[in-house]
Amino acid sequence: MASTHLIIFVRVFRRGSVKTRLARAIGAEAACEAYQKMVEELVERLATIPTVELRFTPEDAVTEIRQWRRDNWHLRPQGEGDLGQRLERAFADAFANGAQYVVVIGSDCPMITPDDIRSAWTVLETNDVVLGPAQDGGYWLIGLGEPRPALFQSIDWSTDKVLKQTLRRVRARNLKVELLRELRDVDTESDWLDFLDLNRRLL
Repeated sequence: MASTHLIIFVRVFRRGSVKTRLARAIGAEAACEAYQKMVEELVERLATIPTVELRFTPEDAVTEIRQWRRDNWHLRPQGEGDLGQRLERAFADAFANGAQYVVVIGSDCPMITPDDIRSAWTVLETNDVVLGPAQDGGYWLIGLGEPRPALFQSIDWSTDKVLKQTLRRVRARNLKVELLRELRDVDTESDWLDFLDLNRRLL
């Protein structure tokens, strides 16, 4: 059986350090609380997946991040550098530790399900890359079957160009890629209100 690995990128929930776009609309304290709620929902949804790694930033955040760990989950700092460098490092570490199919997600999209993760691992059985496109032009998931550092270099992170630039690099290297369903990150007040409304309707 292939060794699968899921990494979740999370940030410490300190006032002013998370959801800065949302904070401009609802305030830094409320945005911090919103981020906590989002991550709590995400880890609760994914609690059935074994051997998950919570990759956190900054490095002194381990005490705060520990509350999100589940049984058989692990904590590890993201390290220094831009998002591309931190992603490249996360994949390299996972493959060095024996993983065959590695999937990384962020914590901005709390509607990710275990089926999404399992689908990504299945895609990697016959593809080099799997991506979960986000409505804002980025991606909420990336999965690889081996290290691909070029996919994380010279990307305009936090812009609507991320997915297009990544796909351009994938195709330039003749890699096989498959896209999962499109999801919406929670970045703005409208995103947050829609997320709360959806949660109420699901109760």
